[in-house]
Amino acid sequence: MIKAGFVGFGEVNTPKEIIVKKCAAAHDLLHTQGIDTVSVYPVTDDYEERDIAHALDVLGSEDFDCLVLCVAGWIPTHAVIKITEHYRHIPMALWGLCGWVEGDRLITTADQAGTSALRGSMASLGYTFSYIYDIVGLPSRADRVAAYCRAASAAKRLRHARVGFGGYRDMNLYGTQADGTSLKRVVGPEIETFELLEIYQRSEHFSDAEKDEIVTLMKQGGEYRGRYMKPWSFVKPAAETGMRRAAGYFLAVDALIRERGYDGISLKDVDGMKRLLGFPPAPVFMLLSDLSGVCTVPENDCLGSITQLMVKYLTGQCAMYLEFYEFFTDRVLAGVPDYIPAETTEGTVTVMPAAFGELSEGILNVSKVKTGELTLCRLSSVGDRYVMHMVRGFGKTPRKWEEAGWTQPAPQLPGLEIMLDDVEDFAEKVMGQHYIISYGNNTAELRALCDMLGIKVI
Repeated sequence: MIKAGFVGFGEVNTPKEIIVKKCAAAHDLLHTQGIDTVSVYPVTDDYEERDIAHALDVLGSEDFDCLVLCVAGWIPTHAVIKITEHYRHIPMALWGLCGWVEGDRLITTADQAGTSALRGSMASLGYTFSYIYDIVGLPSRADRVAAYCRAASAAKRLRHARVGFGGYRDMNLYGTQADGTSLKRVVGPEIETFELLEIYQRSEHFSDAEKDEIVTLMKQGGEYRGRYMKPWSFVKPAAETGMRRAAGYFLAVDALIRERGYDGISLKDVDGMKRLLGFPPAPVFMLLSDLSGVCTVPENDCLGSITQLMVKYLTGQCAMYLEFYEFFTDRVLAGVPDYIPAETTEGTVTVMPAAFGELSEGILNVSKVKTGELTLCRLSSVGDRYVMHMVRGFGKTPRKWEEAGWTQPAPQLPGLEIMLDDVEDFAEKVMGQHYIISYGNNTAELRALCDMLGIKVI
């Protein structure tokens, strides 16, 4: 679970039982949202500052990603700041609770007197925070507080994330590059490169028995190092030599992941794996997703990889990448010419041997993609300024379609027709061919994370 510090405040003259009851209810709501807490309440403005000292002792006993300042009634600013000054290095959620109605009258503890006094002071002090307040008669906004906590946790994990790149700048594309220094400064992750030669050399060192174990998993499924993989359903048999090569390359990259602590992987695809090694990497990506548990995006897509990590840390999903094939008036056709993670697959994981143009035959994922509410997003940069383009959509099973150049009968590539409210607006803002697609409405978490990192949302 994501962990947050939780401090509930109320003035010393306000009836204690009211403050405790309101803080306890807010605390429980956060737990239902999946947030674990280091909690202390009520904290008052008592003259001796015993409550403040106690709160600092409790908070100092454990580590957490975000500090929730739950204001259950009026509280002088100094009583809060004497705590927050110890935690100015982490994000904070300033959460004002609200009054209630009894019969024909409204009862208030002046919660928003406390929060409105604090908001300006916290901004002046340079804190990273979000201001959230409840409204009488409406559901609590605990979900917004929880979203902010998840964003804080993601920001912390990103600060120490590492993504391994086999090669760099596939097809000499511009949009897949990144400035490593500004990326480290603003977002946090490190992009580390290694040569495809290392994959090839390492793959040769694994025994036939080790490779056959992975081939068996492809055919039958099963457990590997504590992770379970679904069996692949083959539309037609694939060559054993190709499956064994996929196993060898997977074992090589998996070894690098474990040795170097990579959280994500991208490989030089068209100009590397396909042209130099003569092997389309789709099954390697599938195995890395299933058995190594890392995010994968092809074609050395730096910011696509980082976007995928952001989504994973926020939602727990190993979100798929899709690229755009056609724009229509009310939807876009998005698909992928290699693979999708098993968790985004509807039904069985389906594969088939196939070749594209002059490229050698590989094992292509042709699984059906899950439909439903989606969030599309991509991180991009203009110099050292970063922006996040995101939009909500709804994915539908696409009509029968094919990409010209595949061996006939052409495979039905994994894809969706994604319904958008305004395709023209999306097209005017689109930041690249690869977008990260997650299920559900994840815009609140993404926006909170971007606000923390100083990334403009478009």
